[in-house]
Amino acid sequence: MKKTGAWLARYALEQLGIKHTFGIPGVHNTELYDELNNSEMITPHLVTHEVSAAFMADAVTRTTSSLGTLVIVPAAGLTHAMSGIGEAYLDGIGMLVITGGINRSTGKQYQLHQIDQLELTKGITKAGFRIENHNEIVATLFRAHRIATSGKPGPVLVELPVDIQLFKGEVKHLPEFQPLSTSQAVSESLLNQAADLLKTAKKPAMFVGWGAKNARSEVLALAERFNMPIATTLQGLSVVPSDHPLHVGMSFGRHAVPAAEQAFADCDCLVAIGTCFSEIPTGSYGITVPEQLIHIDIDEAVFDQNYPAKVAICADAKQAVSQLNQLAEKLSIGAQHNQQIQNNIEQAKQAYQQEWRELATDRVNPAALFSQLDSALSQDCLFVVDDGNHTFLTAELMPFSQQRSFISPTDFNCMGYAVPAAIGAKIANPDRQVVSVVGDGAFMMTCMELVTANQHELGLVYFVFNDGELSQISQGQEIPYNRKTCTQLGKVDFSGIAQATGSHYLRINNNDEINDVVEQALSLMKTHKTVIVDVAIEYSKRTRFTQGVVKTNVERFPLQDKLRIVSRALTRKITG
Repeated sequence: MKKTGAWLARYALEQLGIKHTFGIPGVHNTELYDELNNSEMITPHLVTHEVSAAFMADAVTRTTSSLGTLVIVPAAGLTHAMSGIGEAYLDGIGMLVITGGINRSTGKQYQLHQIDQLELTKGITKAGFRIENHNEIVATLFRAHRIATSGKPGPVLVELPVDIQLFKGEVKHLPEFQPLSTSQAVSESLLNQAADLLKTAKKPAMFVGWGAKNARSEVLALAERFNMPIATTLQGLSVVPSDHPLHVGMSFGRHAVPAAEQAFADCDCLVAIGTCFSEIPTGSYGITVPEQLIHIDIDEAVFDQNYPAKVAICADAKQAVSQLNQLAEKLSIGAQHNQQIQNNIEQAKQAYQQEWRELATDRVNPAALFSQLDSALSQDCLFVVDDGNHTFLTAELMPFSQQRSFISPTDFNCMGYAVPAAIGAKIANPDRQVVSVVGDGAFMMTCMELVTANQHELGLVYFVFNDGELSQISQGQEIPYNRKTCTQLGKVDFSGIAQATGSHYLRINNNDEINDVVEQALSLMKTHKTVIVDVAIEYSKRTRFTQGVVKTNVERFPLQDKLRIVSRALTRKITG
């Protein structure tokens, strides 16, 4: 049979269960867009900028079982999208990136968008493919999907040249997609070694990352069996429910909230699940990891990179933790219930919340706002945050009960994520509330994408934490430099952005206005409106994360440099 490359690509995407694509059409992919428009299953979505397309696709993967997919023009479209592709790569988020390619039938060089895209993206994709003929299209897209979703997930690039899209070619047959089995054997010997460590541990604890996102019940069962406090990574914040009596918050150590720091003090055996111990969740590597480390991850490359493991188990988290639970039950090992551990965690949580509630301010107290949001939002609300000071305020003060209810840029740490990611999350989850908290600097990067939100009448609320600074960095500048450089933002009228994009604008000036404005915003959201809530946030009190990371990094400096930096800061403070 003879089919165009665009038709074959559409067929393959339908076989893969793709429901949404994101991007901008151009001369190298208009044929593919025309085919997608014919699909009863796939909806192509126009964006204002390709970086937004990548963040939207990222959010689809994080919040559903579908693979987020880009359909973008080559070269410029790809380079615009690369920040979002890079975020997905470092965070372990599957993504299918389909670009057009030059018209090879002309035989000419120096064509529009002519660039080696596979070479360009080699460092931020799991694999890259360039289609050479029609017979390769379906099989290559199937293979790309398997690579993107297996092992540690990540983005895969497929370049589909425009001539193959446009012209018909002979294909032998149309295969149907068959998902590969993800089950794999878990070493019994390693499981026994892990069980032995837990059996003899006096103060075991658990550190859980995004890799355990599908293993909530297994993780909780193991933690409860051994009375293990549970800390999570930033990305894994909603892997376990915040209201579980053993959940202490994000990370552990002095950059974590007091409940986590206290619960993990003197930990003699750590079970780390689905985490690579990267910089943010370890507080710039400021945590103390015991010698008895049980590390479970699907990617064997992460073992012993930053902290040596006594037992390293390369396996899917759900399967490995389930089998470890079964083994512990078979061996009748565990710990007697210790209510005091849970009491201490709850008391520390309440004390930290109270500490924030007592913050005196004529602006908006973050704890008061998060408390109202916790009361007003639905249990299954999707919470999307960006990169900045607001990220760690959210992590420390906002509880999450549902799985995959919190998403954020993490290891690539890309600002501008939240506005488009919230749009992608809502498109993929139309029946769920989607709310975003975003800093003013991050909001300014991608705020024009609200045009897309209003075009689709999605119903979103963006709480813009407005203090006129890039606060996470400006706070980090204060101790070593005693001044702020290039972190003061120009004045922006967010009501003007609302008017320009067709959004509604509300303002919270102080704590007394929180309840009424939140209620108004959520009411407007129910009528499919996009709402910008301009929050006059109080940022004078630093998060535990910021305090701890600054101390860790300064203390790590050589003595001579430490003295020089402290001396410089003191001199500037005295002289002004």
